[in-house]
Amino acid sequence: QVQLVESGGGLVQAGGSLRLSCVVSGSTFSHYGMGWYRQAPGKQRELVASISSVGYRNYAESVKGRFTISRDTVKNTLYLQMSSLKPEDTAVYYCNRADSAWDWGQGTQVTVSS
Repeated sequence: QVQLVESGGGLVQAGGSLRLSCVVSGSTFSHYGMGWYRQAPGKQRELVASISSVGYRNYAESVKGRFTISRDTVKNTLYLQMSSLKPEDTAVYYCNRADSAWDWGQGTQVTVSS
């Protein structure tokens, strides 16, 4: 059974930075495109960044130029480097396959104060 464990969230002021991590266990991580998703209160979960199995990256317009997704296939870990954070980035952040086929983890809360 695949387990996803996200970490690295926290409270940060607008303009600050955070680095999120997601450890994947129970599956061969490198075979799949992976993504970072977020869900703000009262809103649907959205895909904000994805990386294919060969390293092609794609970003939502709202985070383009501020967020960077990366992966370490040895550590089976997915990362999201977030900079120039805005209050509207406040959400619970989750990782999953790019087709969101696995069960969701608990997520990590990111709160950006103005």
